Amino acid sequence: MANVETNEIEFKDHVVAINRVTKVVKGGKNLSFSALVVVGDQKGRVGYGLGKAKEVPQAIRKGIEKAKKSMIEIPLSGSTIPHNVLGRFGSGMVVLKPAKEGTGIIAGGPVRAVMESAGIKDVVTKSIGSANPHNVIKAAFSGLSKLRSRQQVARVRGISIEELS
Repeated sequence: MANVETNEIEFKDHVVAINRVTKVVKGGKNLSFSALVVVGDQKGRVGYGLGKAKEVPQAIRKGIEKAKKSMIEIPLSGSTIPHNVLGRFGSGMVVLKPAKEGTGIIAGGPVRAVMESAGIKDVVTKSIGSANPHNVIKAAFSGLSKLRSRQQVARVRGISIEELS
């Protein structure tokens, strides 16, 4: 995962999940919140973060800050992804397939947030296995980090883009 500079860029954030967490202590229960947030510039950069705090707005703010630090760059092919890919994390799997222009984002909640934040407009996805938003997002990021553009593949193989078929 290549880290990306995040200086003064306009980001779109999606709060994927907010979870109320309690810790039982000697004097009773300590209540806090965790927020899973996805952030992207809609031009191929996207990141996710988990923020924890005593109040929801603080947890979301912390999640956004962590997401900006964990951003990756995704090669786009027009408004879609360059090729099919399978991302895995834990028992969660996400299949990502490129789609024709005008198809839209066919994805469930957590994966849809990632695709919208990344700026991918036409894609077909399928989430298999775990429905836990944390695992699904990490599986989606695993798949997105495996994407390679035609230029990258041609450079690695040592041939021109025209020879690549």
